[in-house]
Amino acid sequence: MRTIAELSDDLLHRFLLESPVDASLLGIPGYDGLLPDLSAAGQQAARNHIARIVTELDELSPTDPAGQLEVDIVRSFGQGALGRLDAELVEVTVSDYFSAPVGGLLSFVPQVVLTDPDQAAAYLDRLRAVPGFLGGAAERVVAGTAAGRTAVAHLAQRTVDQVDRYLADPEHDPLAGPAAPAGWDGAAAFEAERDRLLAEVVRPAMTAYRDAIVGEVLPHARPSDKPGLVWLPDGEATYAALVAYHTTTTRTPQEIHQLGLDGIARLALEYAEIGERVFGTADPREVFRLLREDPELRYSDEAEILTLAEAAIRRAEAAAPQWFGVLPVQRCVVAAVPMDQAPHSPAAYYFPPALDGSRPGTYYANTFEPGNRFRFECEAIAYHEAVPGHHFQLSLVQELTLSKLRQIYAVTAYAEGWGLYAERLASEMGLYSDDVARLGMLSADSMRAARLVVDTGLHALGWSREQAIAFCRENTPMAPSDIEVEIDRYISDPGQACAYLVGRLEIQRVRELAERRLGDRFDIRGFHDTVLGVGGVPLGLLERVVTDWCDGVNAADSVAQDS
Repeated sequence: MRTIAELSDDLLHRFLLESPVDASLLGIPGYDGLLPDLSAAGQQAARNHIARIVTELDELSPTDPAGQLEVDIVRSFGQGALGRLDAELVEVTVSDYFSAPVGGLLSFVPQVVLTDPDQAAAYLDRLRAVPGFLGGAAERVVAGTAAGRTAVAHLAQRTVDQVDRYLADPEHDPLAGPAAPAGWDGAAAFEAERDRLLAEVVRPAMTAYRDAIVGEVLPHARPSDKPGLVWLPDGEATYAALVAYHTTTTRTPQEIHQLGLDGIARLALEYAEIGERVFGTADPREVFRLLREDPELRYSDEAEILTLAEAAIRRAEAAAPQWFGVLPVQRCVVAAVPMDQAPHSPAAYYFPPALDGSRPGTYYANTFEPGNRFRFECEAIAYHEAVPGHHFQLSLVQELTLSKLRQIYAVTAYAEGWGLYAERLASEMGLYSDDVARLGMLSADSMRAARLVVDTGLHALGWSREQAIAFCRENTPMAPSDIEVEIDRYISDPGQACAYLVGRLEIQRVRELAERRLGDRFDIRGFHDTVLGVGGVPLGLLERVVTDWCDGVNAADSVAQDS
């Protein structure tokens, strides 16, 4: 019988085979020449492998609480992966979003840093693997179409447009981006072979994938009034399974839909209070209009976006020691989203540091068309994505003495719940510069509450794309262009958007539980260190972790009193 450590390492290996580019970006050797095998045979092999690990985990019976927690966490990871594989999203996810094959290839592969000749040689192997990767993806979407699991027409067309843009501009190929190792005498030969592979292997593979979408997928694709999984065979059950996977809770799509509606109603009260101070109106919809239309609340240029993000992050770093006992060693850096990806990317995102230190944790701000972007959102987004949000969460976990699996594997509800919790925590920390920035916090909250409504509306209740867009226009101050990008993201990645607010509410709930149990012994730094110090855990296990911490505080207090 294998140990929990052996099973954990095996599961991590399987996960990295499914996401080898992530391994390269994290600095984990052994995967640099690979791309995922998206073929039916490849995905079935992955499922069989993970199912065997889960079966072995069921046979373990640790006698200590820490050992049992480790088994429960790893088992949950494996069961979640099985649920996601069973959803067969690769058969319907045809879009230009980076969770789709081409979007991911063009977004993440160019970020790989080549530090030595072996990595450079492996990068060439990865380019050679593109035909198999895209061929497997094409095989699956064609099979899905034949089985009635059809793509969404406007997103499939955007995929074609994305490939066409790539093919039309070989001089600026993002896959030529990773530079040869500095000072390497083989650099010229590497670059020549790279360029040959891009011309003779990668671009023909892109063309073949595009032709499969045009010839086999687009003619049968769903219109934008039927974009959700509910319109597909077994779509309702598939979506419920994905919601369970992303939220790690037993909440049904209908319960989550109502949770979002309730959140929208609560936020209206906060908009009324702050809106009265800022704009002289307590009407939330008038506040939304003013936030959208006031030109003074837009960015003036690309530099301002980066400057304000940098200032917010440094302000948060200065205040953090009062709220966290353990701080990450590495600071967060700020960069612009690559311009070839910016038009269809979110306002910002965070990418964690490489485990080998070759790349720092980076906050990417979208500087595309700054005059159409809202400056009031800057601080809340920076606190979510960087400090004290994802940068703290993802950097600290790399510094913990946890298994590599627990350092790397992301539980959506935990990670995004922490990011959203960080937005509200920033208000407690006094980080928001003024009431306009606090309206930005409410705007972010509105988006996350609306996500619960529209994601479930699309995929469980049969909403049209326009219905989802209209709901967000009515209930959030988001820019129309951002709303459309967000809605298409929810269509492309069903259930993922439900994790944010569900996760934050659970973190808030266990914090309130700890505050009640500990009373004046409650220490906010200890609570935050406990939540971040366990790594990404399913929400169902987070309460156990916090309860154990409370028990430890109480026990230590009793010993101190006895002595």
